[in-house]
Amino acid sequence: MLIAISFYLLAFTAVAAAFMVVAARNPVHSVMYLILTFFSAAGLFVLMGAEFLALLLVMVYVGAVAVLFLFVVMMLDVDFAEMKEGFLSYLPIGGLVAIILLIEMILVGATYASKTPSTVVDRTDGQSNLQAFGQVLYTDYAGVFEAAGFVLLVAMIGAIVLTLRTREGVRKQDAMKQMARTREDGVELVDIAPGQGISPMKPSSTEG
Repeated sequence: MLIAISFYLLAFTAVAAAFMVVAARNPVHSVMYLILTFFSAAGLFVLMGAEFLALLLVMVYVGAVAVLFLFVVMMLDVDFAEMKEGFLSYLPIGGLVAIILLIEMILVGATYASKTPSTVVDRTDGQSNLQAFGQVLYTDYAGVFEAAGFVLLVAMIGAIVLTLRTREGVRKQDAMKQMARTREDGVELVDIAPGQGISPMKPSSTEG
């Protein structure tokens, strides 16, 4: 019964939080729901006996949420003054997420410590959890794994294209001009007389 309650609570929370990540109009709320989704998924992995995946999900994805939030704020150009003024408005939803996370951690810990028999079949071939996971991921589902990497690559290129801005009066680097420069174009020998300074050099026309 404890395993069933923990599973349905974690599964419902993960699905609901994932939906709210997309539905929330405030980027701060979306990040909070994203953290809740990751923690719920990690709890499901613990119930399945995949402790490595649970730790990996928490350490990598939850740990990178701060960087993700930073990029979101930079891309959306959020007003920091307005964000600080509305800090108290984020407190209720932040407290709700914290309470749900606490309940989930208590249930997962109690289920894991109770040693209740589960439906997961233990491996008898001597392979560890990590070895079995790698063998299945890179053999049976290698094509799907590569397709997921391609989707992430397309998403990264799309984010770069969407945030690319063309501004006037900005000096750009020209690699071809830089490589075509000779010693005579880039170096000027000056004989300085004692007690005199050096006049500023004029920029070369081939300077990139």
